Amino acid sequence: MGKTLTEIAQQLKDANKKVQLIYAFNGSGKTRLSRAFKDLIAPKTEAEDGRQSELAQKKVLYYSAFTEDLFYWDNDLEGDAEPRLKIQPNAFTQWVLDEQGQDRNVTSTFQHYTNDKLTPNFSADFSEVSFSFERGNNEHEPNIKISKGEESNFIWSVFHSLIEQMISELNIAEVANRSTDAFNNLEYVFVDDPVSSLDENHLIELAVNLASLIKSSQSDLRFIVTTHSPLFYNVLFNELNGKACYMLERIEDGSFSLTEKQGDSNKSFSYHLYLKHAIEQAIVENKVKKYHFTLLRNLYEKTANFLGYPKWSELLPDDKQLYLNRVIQFTSHSTLSNEAVAEPTQAEKATVKLLLDHLKSNYGYWQQEQQNG
Repeated sequence: MGKTLTEIAQQLKDANKKVQLIYAFNGSGKTRLSRAFKDLIAPKTEAEDGRQSELAQKKVLYYSAFTEDLFYWDNDLEGDAEPRLKIQPNAFTQWVLDEQGQDRNVTSTFQHYTNDKLTPNFSADFSEVSFSFERGNNEHEPNIKISKGEESNFIWSVFHSLIEQMISELNIAEVANRSTDAFNNLEYVFVDDPVSSLDENHLIELAVNLASLIKSSQSDLRFIVTTHSPLFYNVLFNELNGKACYMLERIEDGSFSLTEKQGDSNKSFSYHLYLKHAIEQAIVENKVKKYHFTLLRNLYEKTANFLGYPKWSELLPDDKQLYLNRVIQFTSHSTLSNEAVAEPTQAEKATVKLLLDHLKSNYGYWQQEQQNG
């Protein structure tokens, strides 16, 4: 029998490990788990509610989709000339940008993962940011509307500066010698998938940098990192010692399981074989859901990458565009975890079986796997 996310959060708390690394497919509940963990460690009460925004009261610092909600766009719909990324008032960015003056560090980190000419321009009170291209000559392109991936990278850059400063402060053993008491109550850092839209090289670099930050922590601070990326998981697995590793799964009845694993993604849960098994089981039980299209697409992407195809769609049956459109339709996902999703029709469920059978029957990679199995 599965568990609730609150029970999973309790399992993580009871483990009392310095680092806990969790792999899960998209849609398995990683972001909701970060919120459930925060609510478990530091639940809101009426008495505390008025002071909840104070940084010094925080016991959990977390980066997730909820963190990104602190940032929102003013698109200047009337003039269509000056789109700005607004920052909701909060203790985190106020401390990093205003009190610690880390805007240059944020800019440097952001440009490293995106483009060294793409420049964030903070307002005087750090309540909003505009973006421009600074080409180093007379060409200046102001008021750029950056992509969603670049926006995620910018927000991660702010968080990176915060966690860097926080670890540095907490590494000072004598509380009286610290320059701030803002982090004295902090117990956990929860990082949920900071790898949106990063290419492979930058993804590896971000994982190495995050692991270095974690290893630099000499205090009692504990870290939980979740990801859907096997590569990100594997880099962290190899960089970090003494960690506990898990796989988070969503069960058909809506409950969850958190299973401890040994080894990297290929050794501990054979990523590609797990995908295949999960889809096959759903087909047999006639329980194909929207997220099984995501698993199928991941399986095609992994096979294409292994066989050297530049696009996973090249592995599809002859009427490639028809099947591509069907898969894309069901693998686009909203940031709203509770958004209603249409149930796949029987014909759409049959598409999953057809495409899985096609992959297994037509490519030697999978024929060899079946012989070995």
